[in-house]
Amino acid sequence: MRWVRAIVPVFTLVAVTAGCSSSDGRSEQRLTEQRERYCTELGAWQKTRDAVDEETVDPEGFDEVGAVVDDAVRAMEPLRDEAVGGGRTLGEATVAAMKGGDGEAQGLVVQYCQDAGFEAQAG
Repeated sequence: MRWVRAIVPVFTLVAVTAGCSSSDGRSEQRLTEQRERYCTELGAWQKTRDAVDEETVDPEGFDEVGAVVDDAVRAMEPLRDEAVGGGRTLGEATVAAMKGGDGEAQGLVVQYCQDAGFEAQAG
């Protein structure tokens, strides 16, 4: 009977640890999916912005860029507090790159995507 009392806490610990590992795996997978979505939307914004920059000023082009910015900002939202360097968060750098044309901020978000294993073009 002593071994049963000794083994029950071990099984409980193993079960709890296994549950945590599984949960952490799902959390990591979700985080990876969120990063991939953000980087995909960032890339779409960059391509759309570059296409509009190359064209003559067309109000429809600006509407398209605005819609792509909205998508990228929504994708960034769950990741906004992640540090990207230079004392900035992903949220701050994204807004500075998209709204303010901040080249350093754009470099930070591109590097963030590269570090996460996803491609985004450099400005």
